Amino acid sequence: MPIMDSPTPKAFSYPQTTIERARRSLICSPFNIGLFATMRSQSVSVGAIANEAGVKNGYTKNPLSELTCDNELDWLIQVGLLRREVDGQGITDSFRLTPLGHQLIEKYQGKNLPAPSWRDRLYDIVIRWFRLPF
Repeated sequence: MPIMDSPTPKAFSYPQTTIERARRSLICSPFNIGLFATMRSQSVSVGAIANEAGVKNGYTKNPLSELTCDNELDWLIQVGLLRREVDGQGITDSFRLTPLGHQLIEKYQGKNLPAPSWRDRLYDIVIRWFRLPF
């Protein structure tokens, strides 16, 4: 059977709870929209995000230690926004957007991320603490 490329790729459909959890995690993260805008077209390594390099590159609001940066990026993997980049040797220290991440970042293209409300922050903390699936 021949393989045909579709000129218009079909977007993934996600439950509203998944989209809302990802949105909340995105706006509560310590990262700027510039990081995610860069990830739309290329992978970004932890070295470019952590410490002073992250602030210099416009990726973080404040300098983050490499461990903190990795933990924050891992959380965004768990909620479905990011994935680790893989090369011929295995998993690397670089990250890219998932299809869900592309959908969310597209909404904020050219804008700053909205400031999270106290409710968003509280809800994000509880979900992260208990690793709840909703």
